[in-house]
Amino acid sequence: MLESLQLLFTEEWAIRALIASSIVGITCGLLGSFIVLRNMALIGDALAHAILPGVVFAFYIVGLSTLSIFIGSVIAGLITAIVITWIQGNVNTKNDAAIGIVFTTMFAIGVVGISAINRSPGVHLDLKDFLFGTIMGINNEDIYLLIGIGIYVVISVAVFYRYLFVSTFQPVIAETMGISVRLIHYFLMLLLSFVIVASLRAVGIILVVAMLITPASTALLLSDKLNKVVMISALIGFGSAVTGMFLAIQFNTTPGPMMAIMAASFYILAVFLSPQKGLIFKSIRNRNLRNKIHLEDTLKQAFRLQQKGNLTFKNLQEQLGYNTNLLRKNLNKMSRNNILDLKPSLSLTQDGKNMANKLIRAHRLWETYLVTEMGLSAEQIHEDAEKYEHLLTDDMLDEVDAKLGFPKEDPHGSPIPPKK
Repeated sequence: MLESLQLLFTEEWAIRALIASSIVGITCGLLGSFIVLRNMALIGDALAHAILPGVVFAFYIVGLSTLSIFIGSVIAGLITAIVITWIQGNVNTKNDAAIGIVFTTMFAIGVVGISAINRSPGVHLDLKDFLFGTIMGINNEDIYLLIGIGIYVVISVAVFYRYLFVSTFQPVIAETMGISVRLIHYFLMLLLSFVIVASLRAVGIILVVAMLITPASTALLLSDKLNKVVMISALIGFGSAVTGMFLAIQFNTTPGPMMAIMAASFYILAVFLSPQKGLIFKSIRNRNLRNKIHLEDTLKQAFRLQQKGNLTFKNLQEQLGYNTNLLRKNLNKMSRNNILDLKPSLSLTQDGKNMANKLIRAHRLWETYLVTEMGLSAEQIHEDAEKYEHLLTDDMLDEVDAKLGFPKEDPHGSPIPPKK
């Protein structure tokens, strides 16, 4: 492992590959955030496949060079974006179908063109190199082009961030502000074409989609703020590229697929470990909420039984339908929190009565709100109130109370406890 790490930072070809993969990771991460948020993942895939005819025609006209491949690919990408947009806006064809028709046609033209070129004596273009990349054979000319594209994409995103933000989330408002949503769309397609072409030698046509989509999707699991999503996506793209390069050298395998695998690995980690949206933390929050509801329902029923003078373990269990272990667990927790006395008999403390009154107030205020503001009947509201009484905060309750004019009774005629 140390030998692979040393090789990555000492050998000239490895350093070039590391620089190229880092730029690809960062630019794909930056741009991928907007692509994912605009539901344009399929268009990214389409452009990645559609640049192949550009490579072929550039080779026919100029010959094989980095600049000719770049220009031809960008032109092909823009033509693809324009044709897809035109079909979606003018032809009675589903959006995803229009994308599929255009990119498969363009890709087929490219494959046929490469086959025709390879029939010429002394000429060989390997389709596999375009599909999966050849980052280990990248040269200085490719590096200069990558650096130029990377700088251009970063500056473009920084300068036009406001326009990209508004047109992504509020296209109607963007139009009223004088921002051309269509122009921003085509500009984004131009940047996307640049990034795809830049990634061609590194990860290839197929895997560039993974580098565009996966880091951005991972970032969206970690944050809801666009500026943070863009930065996190760029960092994840960079991390995926660097770790993928290292592991490719370590295990003597193809770098492009390994980068995509690392990007997917970060995504899987976020799926489970994201503090806000991860499955593990979501499961913990759901369990805590479920325990909170069980505890508060126990408290409310205990309060009602105590008011009737028959608060016992048996009566409480009959009302709640809980098993013995769950009920004992709730009662012991209430005792530890000093809201219930277990001996000599079950009895709520004053703190317990205050908490129960708060729950009843929330329930009856919400029932009143549903009838008064939502137009529901008194028979329709109890189940909804049973749910939301556990979720309403003090501020929300005060706002509902004020909106309703501080009512004294709920729709059933029961008194609403005052705030304490």
